[in-house]
Amino acid sequence: MNATSVMMRDRFRGFLPVVVDVETGGFNSATDALLEIAAVLLRVDADGRLVREMTIREHVRPFEGSRLDPASLAVNGIDPWHPLRIAVTEGDALGVIFREVRRVIREEDCTRAILVGHNASFDLGFLNAAAARAGIKRNPFHPFSCFDTATLAGVAYGQTVLSRAVLAAGFEWDSKDAHSAAYDAERTADLFCAICNQFRPLYDAAVRRLEGTTDEEPPNPMLEPAPE
Repeated sequence: MNATSVMMRDRFRGFLPVVVDVETGGFNSATDALLEIAAVLLRVDADGRLVREMTIREHVRPFEGSRLDPASLAVNGIDPWHPLRIAVTEGDALGVIFREVRRVIREEDCTRAILVGHNASFDLGFLNAAAARAGIKRNPFHPFSCFDTATLAGVAYGQTVLSRAVLAAGFEWDSKDAHSAAYDAERTADLFCAICNQFRPLYDAAVRRLEGTTDEEPPNPMLEPAPE
């Protein structure tokens, strides 16, 4: 396998990695408001490197009865009721993102999306909770598997805090733009791509070791990327 021949579906075992960041009114996905969500779509370029493709960002209207923790709002700087803040319902926001994700799943011949995030279980929890509240039956993301850049950056660079990991990977970090879903998602995407690209020799070696082998056990439907 040469450097340009890898396909997204092969690189991630049928998964399409999509970087997601959320800004919220607290830490509890069941009770606290989802206020902003951004998704960064990735592609493999002509040199076989994983790169950022496009960013989708949606401002989200707090769901009825949701909690807004003043401490969380002080961190992300969001005024949920600002008259110039054009926000949509959770269902509409996820509908926009899910449509684009499904389009790329088809284009890349993948079976399902997998969320990439910094402390990814937090973002996945809010995404799943919002989808459930909106009555969305077809969520393109795997319900519990994810790629966590806090873990990956800890292994690759010895840093688990996003700002420090981004700097360690050789990118700039602007603290004034931090805690915007789009900015944090794009920096997380840069971090994920850098780690995947630097680990490419490990992937290529693994492909060579597995040539001619077959899985000894049938796929586990709870773990394998079954079509959504």
